[in-house]
Amino acid sequence: MGMSEADGMEDWYAELIQRMTTPSFVVDNDACSPTTVIKVIRVEGMNKQRILLEVVQVLADLNLIITKANMSFDGEWFMDVFHVTDADGNKLQNEIIDKIKESLAAQDRFLSPPRSPVAVTPSKKLTSIELTGADRPGLLSDICAVLRDMNCNVVEGDLWTHNARTAAVVHVTDQSTGLAIEDPERISTIEELLRNVLRSSNDGTRVGNMVVAMGAAHIESRLHQMLLAERDYEPVADPPAGAESNGCRPQVSLSHCLEKDYSVVTVRSKDRPKLLFDTLFTLTDMQYVVFHGTGITGAMEAWQEYYIRHVDGLPISSEAESQRVIKCLEAAIERRTSEVCTNALAGRCAKDRVGLLSDITRIFRENGLSIKRAVISTKGSKAVDTFCVSDMSGNPVDPKTVESIRRQIAQMGKAVVRMKGSPHVSFKHPAETAGFLLGNLLKACSFQSFRLVRSYS
Repeated sequence: MGMSEADGMEDWYAELIQRMTTPSFVVDNDACSPTTVIKVIRVEGMNKQRILLEVVQVLADLNLIITKANMSFDGEWFMDVFHVTDADGNKLQNEIIDKIKESLAAQDRFLSPPRSPVAVTPSKKLTSIELTGADRPGLLSDICAVLRDMNCNVVEGDLWTHNARTAAVVHVTDQSTGLAIEDPERISTIEELLRNVLRSSNDGTRVGNMVVAMGAAHIESRLHQMLLAERDYEPVADPPAGAESNGCRPQVSLSHCLEKDYSVVTVRSKDRPKLLFDTLFTLTDMQYVVFHGTGITGAMEAWQEYYIRHVDGLPISSEAESQRVIKCLEAAIERRTSEVCTNALAGRCAKDRVGLLSDITRIFRENGLSIKRAVISTKGSKAVDTFCVSDMSGNPVDPKTVESIRRQIAQMGKAVVRMKGSPHVSFKHPAETAGFLLGNLLKACSFQSFRLVRSYS
């Protein structure tokens, strides 16, 4: 065999291996009348859990709604099917479909070796600051004041609070260069000042933590990891005012499928965007593999079921491990909708500037508001921020206070502030929810009685 023939065989073999190890993605807008159907198929099952998580993450990052999901994996091949709509409940338009295909077609994200569910991407464009510690009123305002004084421009960030803990990931740039902060002395000063802010938040039982890095990771994934490290799944002694009753909390149960040697996790909760991502990320981060799964949503409620094993191939074997999985999943579902969050304030400023976020959060603090969640973003030259707030006692914000805040922020420039009602939707039993898929059937039998595993294995 000549050199050219040998090279040709190597190229053919490399292409064959790539086809076998690269998932096949199908986006179908005609198969189902109310939704767009996305199928992920792969013959060889290596990195299956990572691929499943990355597909769901792509859909979540595009703010798409997964109304139904079926996941199946037998160790050699897998097929995942998602029924998806846009945020308004409509089928996906070609522009969004193209974005999905572009993201999923990036083969390097699937061909590289297995990695942590959260990979840090080095970058000289921004500096990432991660903070965790005890929650307190005015914390975000103090953090933003430090960044303003150090001439840092906040371009993106999220803050979550849960069970008296807080976690924040903030991406900043140097005011003078618009790029990452590279001066080690300046970074050291920022770290010291922010540690002082966290130290003043310390309740005597937990010590705040902070990490500054060149580059960034997926923000929401990191927030889950940071709060898990803070053990936010362990409840505080005195729940905050306005906390949800047990009837409104997510209900997670764990059983065992002896026939197939799986642990079976069943989750019932209020439906909301990104719910599937939160549960799948938590299971993946805790080193569990989903072999089979189903997710069904109704008008106000969602049901999920997962057949899982640990990455070592064994099911959950102890009561302590079972309780930890249950508590961690409950916490993961609750983090994104804090139990004391009663109002959402969305602001839009015509032009972003250094110190804008500090000014806005200072106004909230001076008006007696406590920030329970914050989403900070920059679109072009505009700052678009959303804050989930309550008063200091965890009660809804008085409309007069909202109007006062609106006037104060409007004085800073061309800005719009609007208030949404409570992000919580009343929790209803399937029998009371019109249009809930399989509602009457679910009352009579559990998911396990559907024999999902037997049909796939």
